[in-house]
Amino acid sequence: MIDSTIVRAYQHAAGAQKSGAQAIGRSRGGPSTKIHAAMDARGNQVRVIMTAGQGADITQADALNAGFVADKVLADKGYDADAFVVKITGQGAHAVIPPRSNRIAQRSVDWHVYKDRNLVARFVNRLKQFRRIATRYDKLDTSFLCVIFLVCSVIWLL
Repeated sequence: MIDSTIVRAYQHAAGAQKSGAQAIGRSRGGPSTKIHAAMDARGNQVRVIMTAGQGADITQADALNAGFVADKVLADKGYDADAFVVKITGQGAHAVIPPRSNRIAQRSVDWHVYKDRNLVARFVNRLKQFRRIATRYDKLDTSFLCVIFLVCSVIWLL
């Protein structure tokens, strides 16, 4: 299962001079960061990637899925791309990704299996319950990613 969420970066993280990689992007809502997560079938996080907030979800799909052997890959409509679906089926897995409404050829989806994607949505909700994640004050992406990994380990232990 893969999904992503946006975290707003506050002025303390977004201001001042750049002293290293920050992974803070500019969008309508202001400076933000996007956290991409991959989980196994039991709901345990196995990979977390951080990018600038304005980037699309599909840009990190290959990186989230790389190195894993899966029967099914569950994702939301943000990951609906022909190249990604072909790559999943080429690995011998089944893509459980709902098609976007503007697709000419609609793909069938096993909605019963898709319901299990709630595990990754609940993980994202738990992740954002930690104040330091929900309100990003860390300037550099390395320090913020360390906090994300620390919170992921706490969530995994619960």
